[in-house]
Parts: sequence; C-alpha cells; structure tokens
Amino acid sequence: MNTRANTHLNLHSQLAAFIRQPPVCVPPEISLQEAVELMAERKIGSVVVAEPESQRPLGIFTLRDLLKQVASPSFDPSSMLLAIVDSQTPITLNWRATAYQAEILLARHGVHHVIVVDSSDRVIGIVSQSDILDVQRGGAKAMASAIRSARDLGSLVAAAEDIRRIGRQMLADGAAAEQLTETLSTLNDLLVERLLELTRLDFALPRVDWCWLAFGSEGRFEQTLSTDQDNGIIFSAAQGDADALRLAFLPFAQEVNRRLDACGFPLCKGNIMASNPELCLSLEEWKDRFLGWMRNANPDALLNATIFFDFRAIHGLGELAETLRDWLLEAVPAEPMFQRFMAENAHRAKPPIGFFGNFIVDKGDEYPRTLDLKAFGARPFVDAARILALANGIGETSTTQRLRALEKKGKLAGEDVSALIDGFYFIQQLRLRNQNEGIEEGRANRIEPAKLNSLDRHVLKEAFQQAKKLQLKLQMEYRL
Repeated sequence: MNTRANTHLNLHSQLAAFIRQPPVCVPPEISLQEAVELMAERKIGSVVVAEPESQRPLGIFTLRDLLKQVASPSFDPSSMLLAIVDSQTPITLNWRATAYQAEILLARHGVHHVIVVDSSDRVIGIVSQSDILDVQRGGAKAMASAIRSARDLGSLVAAAEDIRRIGRQMLADGAAAEQLTETLSTLNDLLVERLLELTRLDFALPRVDWCWLAFGSEGRFEQTLSTDQDNGIIFSAAQGDADALRLAFLPFAQEVNRRLDACGFPLCKGNIMASNPELCLSLEEWKDRFLGWMRNANPDALLNATIFFDFRAIHGLGELAETLRDWLLEAVPAEPMFQRFMAENAHRAKPPIGFFGNFIVDKGDEYPRTLDLKAFGARPFVDAARILALANGIGETSTTQRLRALEKKGKLAGEDVSALIDGFYFIQQLRLRNQNEGIEEGRANRIEPAKLNSLDRHVLKEAFQQAKKLQLKLQMEYRL
C-alpha cells in the first residue's frame, strides 16, 4: 500500500477509497474445500459468495469462519460453502458510504467485514475492520512497514516527515491524545531502531553487549509533534575497560545523533545525547551516576532525576536496561531523603488555578495572559506519578501506566485514577493542538485561557484540579 497516498484517508472518506484490490467472488455451489484451496492459492483471507451473473453478494467467507468450521464436530470439507454463510445476511454498503458508517454497522452486527457494492448491488470490494482501524491510527501499520524496509537515510528522513504528517492528520480526525502520543512514540521508536541498524553497518563497534536508551518524554511514550533528542548508551564492561569502550562507541553515537537531527529530531540543547561521554556509560557507571543523584539531591540532581529516571531500551540488549531498572527499583526505596526532595520538587509546580477556580495567568510582557501547559499542567502529573512509582517498586515509565499500576497496588485506592488520566490527556491534547498550528517554540506549550471556548475552559479547570489532587497525595505521603 502506498503510505503517502493513504495518510489522507479518514473516517469521512468513502469506502471506495479503501478498496485495495478487486474482490474474489465464488459461486454458491462451490465446496468449502474448493474455497479454502482458492484462498490459499490467491493468498487472501476472504471470498465473497455471489450470484454468477449479477454478482449480487449472498455472503462472505473468511479465515475466521474456517477456524469455526474446523473446530466443529460435524466438519465436512465437501459441504457447500453457501450452506455455511447463508444463515448470515451479508453486511453491504454502497461505495459512497463513509468509513464511519461502516464502523457503526460492523460494531452493531459484531462482524469484521463489509461488502462494498455499486448502484446495481454488484460486488466491487471488501473493507475490513482492520482497514478502518488502520486509518484511525493514521496509517500507522503501513508506516511501520515502510520504516522497516528503509535502506538509507533519505528513506528515513521521508518516513519521519510522514510520521509527523500522520500525527497531524490523526489530530485533525479527532484522535485522543493517548492514542496519538503512543502512536507517535511507537513509530519514532521503529524509526530510531532502523536508523541504528543502518548506522551500525558503517562502524566496527566493540564486541560487547550494549543498548541505546531513550530518556524524558520518549522514555515515557509521551512524544508530541515537536520533540528533540534525549538518549544515551549503556554497555557491559569488565573492570578497567569502560574508558576504552566509550571511546569506541562515541563516533557511532555522534553519527546517530547527526542522522536523527537530519530526520527532524533536533540536537538537544542540554546535550542529553549518547554522543556526550557523560551519557555513554557502562552498567556500573550508570549505577554510580544514579546513586550520586540520589545521595546529592541538589537542584541539578533533581533535574537529572526528572529526565533520566524515565529511561527505556530502544535498540540492542534490552536486558542491560532492565538490570539497571531492577537495581534502581531497589535503590530508590532505600533513599527516603531523595524521595522527599523529589516530592518537594514535584509539589512546587503548582497548577495555575486559584482558590475560586480562576486561571492564574502570566502578567509579564513576554507571554501576557497565558499559562504554561507543560511546566504547570502536564508536569505535576508526570513528576508525581514518577516519584510514587519509583518509591513503590513500579517499573513502568509512562505517566498513565504508572498511575494505573499504583491503583492496582492500592497506592491510589482513594483516588479516581480515570479522572486523573483524563485530566492529564486533556492537557496533552491542548499542547498538541498548539504544536499542530505551528505556534513558535516559545509559545508552543502556552495557551490564553480567555481564547478557549467555554467547554474547554471548564474541562481545563477540572484537569488542573485533578493535578492538585495528585499533589495533595504527595503532600500527605511525604508530610510536606
């Protein structure tokens, strides 16, 4: 399938645009065995039983139906196919119908395929539920295939542009923030992994176990439409070998960072990249680094904790990252002062809403009448979920996964976790809207509440109240 051509499809597109190939129609007198042999020969998952002359559909037979037949005690491969499908009225729609109409019809009848017909009720194609879901994911399935087949940097640069286009289209189609950020993160993961695979071919890397790590929003599966690089390398090293191995990895890391920049992931202004020798470390060095942050909880250490504690493996031996995580989940509970400092730090980012429910906006000249959705909207959720998760031995890295895991452990038993998550994602949705509108970097996370419609203002106030509830949990937990 042509990925670029498919990215413009949405739930309002006509079904004719979803038809990828002509349908395979069979006469009603064909046997089950003959139909299965035909499906195997054509490498297809379904056939339409249709009248030979008029091509009016009588039913549809799929691989799912085949499994049901094989499982039946009365299975008979010589039985007529129509006898199997004629008890089901075929679900048909005119080619002018929309994908949305098809989705509703499929859900109502609990089936997975709709037969598309022309004005004479003649079969012209089949649209499956997965075809529609793929469009709802913005063509993510086809995009993933294109990334895996990329053979050079130029292909990956084009794929990165398509990923951003998919994100914008999903946003325009009304995709929820959770679905959108997870889709973007997943596709970007695939792109980074493929870029690493191709770049490895140009370098003679040390013959040791190693892994490429993602930090920050990428580590949390919370990438938006605009994101820079936050990455590092972890490797195995015998005592005394770390410096030499680091020198061998750094040229490779520098080239990866350069190529990621070419793909639209800007170089990190804070130098949080694998090409930084401070972030290309052995397993033992990473442990020492984390231990130093935990035992010297100064402002820089706390800032580092908010970035690096959200790490996850992208490419290479993931067990190295998991070994580090297991160690970290044992180390954090043993450092109560660090937990308290982290909780105090998280508690400082107050949601910008007053006692009487009014928005607290900036009064300065640079960003008048605005508020920062990242620093004072999303961050309270992210920071609180992080420290509560680490303190309770929870290894998940995404904010919502952490909140759900805390609920499962009974650590948020008195909270409405679904409301917390909805509040967090509403704020993310507003951030995505800003980025999609091409607002300049300094204002990309800022909104002017007065310009929101009344419903959005109401929901945003409730989202900030949810952030306050989470901070109250921290306050009570750590007696702040």
